[in-house]
Amino acid sequence: MKSTRHLLWVFGAGLAASAHAGDEAAVKRPTPATSAAEPPWAFAVSAYPTAVRGGPRFTTGVATADRGPLHLEARVNYESVGARSLFAGWNVSGGDAVKWELTPLLGGAWGSTQAWIPGLEASVSWQRWDVYLESEYVRTRSGLADSYLYAWTELGFRPLPWLRVGLAGQRTRLYGGPRQYQRGPLLQASWGPLTLGAYWFNPGSADQIVMGMVSAAF
Repeated sequence: MKSTRHLLWVFGAGLAASAHAGDEAAVKRPTPATSAAEPPWAFAVSAYPTAVRGGPRFTTGVATADRGPLHLEARVNYESVGARSLFAGWNVSGGDAVKWELTPLLGGAWGSTQAWIPGLEASVSWQRWDVYLESEYVRTRSGLADSYLYAWTELGFRPLPWLRVGLAGQRTRLYGGPRQYQRGPLLQASWGPLTLGAYWFNPGSADQIVMGMVSAAF
């Protein structure tokens, strides 16, 4: 009888230990939220008030949203005054001493410009220096005669962590038409997520363009 009771006690203790181990495994098992956390969203909004000597005054707006490699972008008055455009792209980056990032884009515009638009945003940085390129081919629905290639470039240098100075240029080429290139100095100052800047294209000329910049990232 004692041996039978002893066997029953051992069997019961084994069951209890197994149940306790199962409870611990259940407690320690990671939930989907903790085991595979998704990257957070990052947003930025920028406004570029622009004054053209002898021409119109307008403000270009750009809003971006990034999550991991996914890049979404909306623009106002970018392809032309009165145009609206939306883009989706993919961020690819790398490098150590020399860091680089590429974002191919595909989107479309409506309003004053109606077009399908492939584009590219690219940046390279080394120590205090950086180069930025933003280009797109605006293939209008009205045909090749109104289609054009646009490119914006910046060469920047940071004498201080919060201060960026350099040169900027923009080029527009109508299909089958002359090239138009504008260039001038740039100045930017950053405080946390806020950046203020100014661009001065064709300084002192009859076609001078002064552009401000207000940008916030969050």
